[in-house]
Amino acid sequence: MLATRWIISTLVFAVLALRAMPLTAQQLRIMTFNVRTGIANDGANDWNHRRDIMVRTIRAQHPDVLGTQELNKFQGDYIVGKLPQYLWFGIGRRGDEGDEHMGVFYRADRLRVIDSGSYWLSDTPDKPGSITWGNFYPRMVTWAVFERKADGRRFYYCNTHFPYRDQDELARTRSAEEILARLSASPANLPIVMTGDFNSAPDRPDHAVLTSLLDDAWINAQSRSGPEQTFHNFSGVPDRRIDWILSRGFHAIMASTITTSEGSRYPSDHFPVVVALAWPATPKQH
Repeated sequence: MLATRWIISTLVFAVLALRAMPLTAQQLRIMTFNVRTGIANDGANDWNHRRDIMVRTIRAQHPDVLGTQELNKFQGDYIVGKLPQYLWFGIGRRGDEGDEHMGVFYRADRLRVIDSGSYWLSDTPDKPGSITWGNFYPRMVTWAVFERKADGRRFYYCNTHFPYRDQDELARTRSAEEILARLSASPANLPIVMTGDFNSAPDRPDHAVLTSLLDDAWINAQSRSGPEQTFHNFSGVPDRRIDWILSRGFHAIMASTITTSEGSRYPSDHFPVVVALAWPATPKQH
């Protein structure tokens, strides 16, 4: 009888502890943000005029992981200088520290990087800076396996930026197929999160390729806020949903397009997207 009471008390305590756990501790908060390259001649929208709005936007959304596109190294260093709870990593798309990065920021107090790397979206994906499929610039993926410090749960994460021209649809589709092949080879019990600027609407072939394995958080979220479209060219009036967050093994609780501005100034020519993903009910083995 005493043993039975002890077991029941233990189970009740465990349930109460789970209920008392902050909701944010049971979720993974992900953000994707094309930050607009800092070397463009954008006049009133130059990096120096909008960098602190960007910092404030990120701070307010407090993502666990932030995937960026078009990031220059000096931009990444500025952001973590202002937000020291974050670290960032990535390599330039030509294989060095120059040019644009698919920079990945993460909360170092919550997550650790177990492994990370990059590959290029081309016929020679392991060759830095490689270009095929008619691409005008090198296109790439930056990836990592993250482990949550609180409980050791792991997930695979990748971040990318697809080509933008109308004639690049084949390249976007080939890029999606390359990524799908790699993701399909990952352990089935390892959750996946993918962020990116895909320069493509969700009715195009690259979206269909990727969502054959992954779920589109905007479509599947329990609640949504903000406009569906994300690219606005510094106007505040978006016309296309080209920034997506996709996942496997998570449940999308919330998806929000963030429209922060200060007067007529925006942090970027894209609106960032934030999602809250619920972890699987049972911790996965890795």
